[in-house]
Amino acid sequence: MTKEPAHECMKEMKQFAYKTSNLPTNGILRLRGRPAVAYDQQGLVFAVAMEGGAIKLFDSRSYDKGPFDTFLVGGDTAEVCDIKFSNDGKSMLFTTTNNNVYVLDAYAGEKRCGFSLEASPNTTIEATFTPDGRYVLSGSGDGNMHAWNVNTRNEVARWSSHIGAVSCLKWAPRRVMFAAASSVLTFWIPNHAKFTGETTDTDVSPKPEILPH
Repeated sequence: MTKEPAHECMKEMKQFAYKTSNLPTNGILRLRGRPAVAYDQQGLVFAVAMEGGAIKLFDSRSYDKGPFDTFLVGGDTAEVCDIKFSNDGKSMLFTTTNNNVYVLDAYAGEKRCGFSLEASPNTTIEATFTPDGRYVLSGSGDGNMHAWNVNTRNEVARWSSHIGAVSCLKWAPRRVMFAAASSVLTFWIPNHAKFTGETTDTDVSPKPEILPH
């Protein structure tokens, strides 16, 4: 089993790469600002978001040669606080500190769609792809959760999170279920009919499974 290097972003404006088989640093990328980083599903490419909205793509096997591509997040200069690749590696998902969510083509860097959400002071929100990459889910400063169709750019569902602004949102890799958290952790099973119906329903109020404190 191959052990890929892991990456960690630090406030000291450096990015450290480690081999999971040992502790010594495998490499250091000196970057501006406080970067966000993510690997693609194959572990061959990793993306680094820098201040000013710049996204740099590195080959994990030769990152010391510098990025092989650089592009901007739809002209937005806000700090990117989270990056994700879709499971098929064709799209990238970015969330910014001013609560904008963008989906970009992972090959050309072109913006496929973008969504603006209510501000959430002192809390950064998170967005996530569904496993098939067709939809994006996100929290919002107004306490709602939103779902959009990436291809049509339409909002297909909206409902109360029951926990305020969602700062952590993760989709289960092998189940039709996702977890959302703020100060409370909740589990959700989406209503498939609501998603495929392509209609926004502000009255949807599914009851999450909430873990006790």
